[in-house]
Amino acid sequence: MIKPCWKPSVEGDGPRRRGGGGDGSGRVDGLMWYKDLGHHAYGVFSMAVIQANSTLEDQSQLESGSLSSTNSGPHGTFVGVYDGHGGPEASRFVNENLFSNLKRVVAEHQGVTEHVIKKAFLATEESFLSLVERQWHSRPQIASAGTCCLVGIICNATMYIANVGDSRAVLGKEERATHEVRAVQLSSEHNASIPSVREELQAMHPYDPQIVVLKHKVWRVKGLIQVSRSIGDAYLKRTEFNREPLLPKFRLPEPFFKPILSAEPSITVQKLTRQDKFLIFASDGLWEHLSNQEAVDIVHNHPRNGIARRLVKSALEEAAKKRELRYSDLKKIDRGVRRHFHDDITVVVVFIDPHSINENFLHNSPVSIRGGNPVTPTT
Repeated sequence: MIKPCWKPSVEGDGPRRRGGGGDGSGRVDGLMWYKDLGHHAYGVFSMAVIQANSTLEDQSQLESGSLSSTNSGPHGTFVGVYDGHGGPEASRFVNENLFSNLKRVVAEHQGVTEHVIKKAFLATEESFLSLVERQWHSRPQIASAGTCCLVGIICNATMYIANVGDSRAVLGKEERATHEVRAVQLSSEHNASIPSVREELQAMHPYDPQIVVLKHKVWRVKGLIQVSRSIGDAYLKRTEFNREPLLPKFRLPEPFFKPILSAEPSITVQKLTRQDKFLIFASDGLWEHLSNQEAVDIVHNHPRNGIARRLVKSALEEAAKKRELRYSDLKKIDRGVRRHFHDDITVVVVFIDPHSINENFLHNSPVSIRGGNPVTPTT
């Protein structure tokens, strides 16, 4: 039986911020939000978020406890990392709705499966597109808001990783012979810079020679966006949202007759083993500066307490080095201008207690925490 949830001490200064549940508080230090250590169903976790945009577009959550809207459903841990673009509306919406949609679908089907996860993603997509439709005349630019969506679920000693967009989940797996911990990427990414993604788009849109365009040395779908799958981005899902009063830069010259982007997640499923030590979930802002193995080495070779913050700091140090800046100088740059040096970065590290894998989940206090420190730009 896993021990009841406890509240560890959190190191560092700064005020506490929101987050429900027994382990749901975080702290803020300038543009950094963090939760250095907390308990979840299968072990401990660490979270950190650094803001670069004028308005934080990354959102994230960790939920531990019931995965169903009924009392009799399965229990486990849910992690979500939502890297928004075109504004925070889509990532915030997913942060507020995806987990509740999952719980509803889990209750309907009495368990967690690939089909259930896919259904929850698509229900969230449809709800957001309905919101866009309702607000089209008053807030047309919401049609250009979208988000990548990376989800991890640990339930019944099984890992489910679901993804749309280019956030990434990496497993730290111990080699039995050498005891070294190697990085294993679990998520598939949907970014037009990847040749197989361009081929998939070209196969789905064989009569559109402009489906992917190389623009300023970057491959983009329709010359507009790098990701080929997302939640939101209504302007590339439904042609009625690709017209005035949407800003001209988002409008295509011709109407389209099938969605250009997809909200269907790529899903991997695998049983947990005692060699599976931890999972790193992060938006692409981290992976722009650290390789999978570099991130795994940092987690493996340092204390668990504050490890997500350490990963973010390592990425920022690399970002500063690339621009011939000192890390201390980068830290002085305010949000908005910061985006020229690095993206919003969200990191969730989930450690897996090997003793929990083959034991029933019992009596663990629920945990619900939302990552991030939404700072409103000054006018």
